[in-house]
Amino acid sequence: MSSVAVFRRPHEPLAEDLEDAFREHSRLVYRTAYSVTASAQDAEDVVQTLFLQLLRRGFPADFRKNPKAYLYRAAVNVSLNAVKSRQRHASAVDPAGLELVVDVDASNPDTDTDLQKRLMRAMAQLNPRAVEMLILRYQHNSSEAEIGALLGTSRGVVAVTLFRARARLKKLLRSWGEKHETR
Repeated sequence: MSSVAVFRRPHEPLAEDLEDAFREHSRLVYRTAYSVTASAQDAEDVVQTLFLQLLRRGFPADFRKNPKAYLYRAAVNVSLNAVKSRQRHASAVDPAGLELVVDVDASNPDTDTDLQKRLMRAMAQLNPRAVEMLILRYQHNSSEAEIGALLGTSRGVVAVTLFRARARLKKLLRSWGEKHETR
């Protein structure tokens, strides 16, 4: 990851506060971004983007209240934007090249890479709040109560959101799997 020294400006409290926030939370941001994007390069880009935005714009009120929650939510949102951008870029590719990619994937639809790509696409279809909760639960092993406390909601809302998000993911993965099998 990038050096923290980039953020330091002499005698500037924002830079010092940002450096402290970077040291304390950059790993959380990276892990979260990697969970959404499944790409180390994209995860590093998310960390850099997030902290550069804070440097340029300053700390919003939500950041000052709970930096960990703010950075987590921002990491999910920036990561989802990166995945959607990648999908838009991929759809602008030459259709003849896409047929070749589809044929290669169709030869072995059960590969981990294929499942991971389909899961990323499916997660990009969910609302960001649901993605936040899924990642906290399954990547960071947070309990429903911990998720609720971090995101400022009740355990019950977290449980319902997780249930619905899992159901939506299953439905999306099944429908894409069926389309994949019929090709």
